[in-house]
Amino acid sequence: MSWNSRTCVWAADGDSSWANRKYYKYEVKVFVRLTGKVETNLVTDPYSLGLSVDSQRSLVTDLRTPETMPPGWEDGRSAKQASAPPGPLSIYELHIRDFSISDTSVPQPDRGKYLAFADRQSRGMKHLRELASAGLTYVHVLPSFDIATVPEDPSQQVTPVVPNAPPDSDAQQAAIAPVRDVDGFNWGYDPWHYTVPEGSYASDANGVARIREYRAMVKGLHEAGLKVVMDVVYNHTTASGQDARSVLDRIVPGYYHRLNEVGNVLTDSCCSDTAAEHAMFEKLMIDSTETWTREYQVDGYRFDLMSFHPRSTMLRLRANLRRFDPDVYIYGEGWNFGAVGNNARFVQASQLNLAGTGIGTFSDRLRDAVRGGGPFDGGENFVRNQGFINGLWYDNNDVAGLQTPGQKDWLLHLRDLIMVGLAGNLKDYPLVDKDGNPKVGSQIDYFGQPAGYTGSPRENIVYASAHDNQTLFDISQYKLPVGTSLADRVRAQTLGLGIIALAQGVSFFHAGDDLLRSKSFDNNSYNSGDWFNLIDFTYQSNNFGVGLPPSWGGNQDNWPVMKPFLGNPDLKPGFQEIDQARRNFLDLLEIRTSSPLFNLPTAEEVIERVRFYNTGPTDNPTLIVMAISRVSGRGDDSRNGLIVFCNADKVPVVYTPKTEKHADYMSARARLHPVQRTGADPVVKGSTFDPATGKFNIPARTTAVFVVGDSG
Repeated sequence: MSWNSRTCVWAADGDSSWANRKYYKYEVKVFVRLTGKVETNLVTDPYSLGLSVDSQRSLVTDLRTPETMPPGWEDGRSAKQASAPPGPLSIYELHIRDFSISDTSVPQPDRGKYLAFADRQSRGMKHLRELASAGLTYVHVLPSFDIATVPEDPSQQVTPVVPNAPPDSDAQQAAIAPVRDVDGFNWGYDPWHYTVPEGSYASDANGVARIREYRAMVKGLHEAGLKVVMDVVYNHTTASGQDARSVLDRIVPGYYHRLNEVGNVLTDSCCSDTAAEHAMFEKLMIDSTETWTREYQVDGYRFDLMSFHPRSTMLRLRANLRRFDPDVYIYGEGWNFGAVGNNARFVQASQLNLAGTGIGTFSDRLRDAVRGGGPFDGGENFVRNQGFINGLWYDNNDVAGLQTPGQKDWLLHLRDLIMVGLAGNLKDYPLVDKDGNPKVGSQIDYFGQPAGYTGSPRENIVYASAHDNQTLFDISQYKLPVGTSLADRVRAQTLGLGIIALAQGVSFFHAGDDLLRSKSFDNNSYNSGDWFNLIDFTYQSNNFGVGLPPSWGGNQDNWPVMKPFLGNPDLKPGFQEIDQARRNFLDLLEIRTSSPLFNLPTAEEVIERVRFYNTGPTDNPTLIVMAISRVSGRGDDSRNGLIVFCNADKVPVVYTPKTEKHADYMSARARLHPVQRTGADPVVKGSTFDPATGKFNIPARTTAVFVVGDSG
């Protein structure tokens, strides 16, 4: 290789016949502080575009050759342009292996692989097409770049033999434990090479099959009417130093990673933190995402621990991507912690700092209010800390005890958090809080932080469930009173998803939320194998009660609390409940996409058009009433707009929307949304409106949408 002092690039010339055939490594001599000497390292290329099996060698790669493209790949650009037409953004978070590993309608060689997404006749793809037809816009695939935690050679993978043990047994997880690091499953937050598709999802990890088949996956999703979000993990590498899986740090030690005060690599992320504040790592991020956008037609990116990157890096990265795709959407985790917390080293890409940028962040505010408790709960707090959809104050479980004024006050506060979230989580959105005080979103408290922090609704990722922590179904099984019927458990799930679906912002759903998905209470299923991560597209099982979750990942301490629930057969839904939940969810997506009022583009329009009734210290903290005006101006909703009711209570409610003493909807022309009038949920059809009095009657555990005037 030769050095060019003008470009500062090492380069080598080779024969064109090397493309997609020849493998290589770099030999570099570097001083390594930790060993105290000059080391000679044989290392793969951090800019690799192709790899050998298990990432042992880099492949000389030409991404423009026909052998790297599935049939019709160039024509696929038209499918990309046609997928998910402009409208409300909604995201379905999906793991590539979960999607098809248990789907018998997929040919055996393609199960758990990229090619499962190219099979139009599979149950899974039919399910995704149905979601797309109802209005879903994006599929977010969990990490699919080259990772370090799964053997890429199928012959080296070990599949556990899981016994048919009782639903509350520890035998299932015990069978998985010995092979959990050599089976075919991992979430994949363990980056090795950022710009190469992961080989374990390909038919052959050698050569260009992984490239061709990744493109086939993207093409299949585009043809189904869905755009593709790639989950990227540029905040850390799986290793550093002289580790065999270290790449960047064996080429330029100490540069690409963030160091502490004594010069050691920080691991606040979980692994070796990278340093995007350094020019060449920022360049790597920008170049890598450009490749995924230009060469793989990826439509958006979810950044893991995005707050570990500078705000300026994220803005430059997006500006670069917009040269190739003006509609590219970027969002990520904006949590504020670690050595970079509170802008200690740079202005972070965190929740509060990104206001006004159009880059989205996950809102934990609405999430916690809907679910109850928080992500770090344990033991009986899983049960005690009920939320808006699962009983706080209005349907206490045995651990929560009798109703108290404090519970009602907390429920009113959670309702405030949800209202702010429904209004785009805007920092400037005006509302009346639980104590009757006029405030704006940023003045509503969330554990010492402002609840509202966004500058536009598109910065609001609205969610109640993701791959982290328990699924929405699982967390509610703890919290709902044990005697709650399966039908009401379905209603509670649909109520939670309705809040997500009808919010101003970007609705985000974990794959299987629509199917009551369970991981048998697993709080951290990153390495729990196929058994606990199963999705059943026959809708026969939601995977609840398949054993105590794995002892690792913090689950074992909570086994005593989990065991009685897992052993209770009355809590396990069957086809009837799963299919009802699925059809309810499709209706919610249709409603979301039926009107531009659920997709107001600016903070100004949300503030102008969205208002809430039943605010302040009301007697009914279980009811949220959101009105959206079709024409500009607050208060016009009673003539032309939409009015949404979220009744969490276990009993019906009669409510008259009023401004002071005036019944705003008296003589109005309001009718249940046409999707709900003819839809899957028989209970919501009992929602009524009396124009003589302006009263609405809303069934228990129900989200009901009324169309007012000529709005739609």
